[in-house]
Amino acid sequence: MSTPTGVDYFDLAADLTEEERRVWASVRAFVDERLVPVAGGYWERAEMPLDLLKEYASLELVGDGLEGPGIPRLSHTAAGLVTMELSRGDGSFATLLGVQAGLAMRSIAFLGSEEQKRRWLPAMARLEVLGAFALTEPDHGSDAVALATTARRDGDEYVLDGAKRWIGLGTACDVCVVWARGEDGQVQGFLVERGTPGYEASVIEGKASLRAIHNADIRLEGVRVPAENKLPGARSFRDTGLVLSATRAGIAWGALGHATAAYEVALAYSLERTQFGKPLASFQLVQDKLVTMLAEVTAMQLYCVRTSRLAEQGRLTDTQASLAKVNATRKARTVTAVARDLLGGNGILLEHRVARHMADVEALHTYEGTESIQTLIVGRHLTGIGAFT
Repeated sequence: MSTPTGVDYFDLAADLTEEERRVWASVRAFVDERLVPVAGGYWERAEMPLDLLKEYASLELVGDGLEGPGIPRLSHTAAGLVTMELSRGDGSFATLLGVQAGLAMRSIAFLGSEEQKRRWLPAMARLEVLGAFALTEPDHGSDAVALATTARRDGDEYVLDGAKRWIGLGTACDVCVVWARGEDGQVQGFLVERGTPGYEASVIEGKASLRAIHNADIRLEGVRVPAENKLPGARSFRDTGLVLSATRAGIAWGALGHATAAYEVALAYSLERTQFGKPLASFQLVQDKLVTMLAEVTAMQLYCVRTSRLAEQGRLTDTQASLAKVNATRKARTVTAVARDLLGGNGILLEHRVARHMADVEALHTYEGTESIQTLIVGRHLTGIGAFT
């Protein structure tokens, strides 16, 4: 079963608000008409689709459910639907917007001063200013709490030194939220603006996943940041964690988008492709694969909608968000693999999209906390025993 807004076997659209259905349909139209036709080319060239940003900005949907000056108001569910549809079109474009709103804008909205919010958020919501989020380091990924980048006060400025890795939009951003350890030993956040001396970023090449968003290696050598660019609400890694935990439910929605794309392509292909004189869809093995994919996609939808509704009620816990991410990325890996198998040799061609989604899911499986780390977070909650070391 499907609706004008996509796969919806359990009729979840009936429980959405009129505004949420409008948002879903609006983003889906943009994805089908503008993003899907060009996504494979950008992915193959490892080129960011920045030319689509102005057009996407006109939809006034950049904000990931945040509140702040100039940010369009979206429910958590509407924001999830946006992420789902963008991921259904292209994981790189969805990640670009995820970095922009889910990480950079969220850091300012959650932890910034009123002046910082007024200065940055309206322009970021219009995509006139791009943001990045620099936490991960060459030697600190899952153990980000141990980051080694330092910040020391020098008069009216802070001086940052260190290195960051895997920073989405790190080479293209106008402002980068850099996380560093202050002289008190606590993790703090700083807004480093484009052109600041000592900030050097280079594109990481050779990626086999999310190729159409550039991730950066960043070196920070004596980077001087005005004291007013320090995020006043960022006093420890616990505050950083508030930003990270709020993004995990969004990653579940993104994984759902990739799985939905794989299912839609596989279903259409099985109805059109003829082998042994009849459509692939007429074979029992093929129908079994289609039902398997639909069951997983539907289960992911139920997870995601419930997670967003809990967030809207202020009841979503960190461990619930972690479980949603673990479940969604696992299922997305299964669905994309089954779809790739169903398409046979054509499954590896970019024109059929599935191989691109299959590769991109591997990044979602890892970033914002690997499956292993998220599993241990939930396991600690269930047992009361930390098993991280």
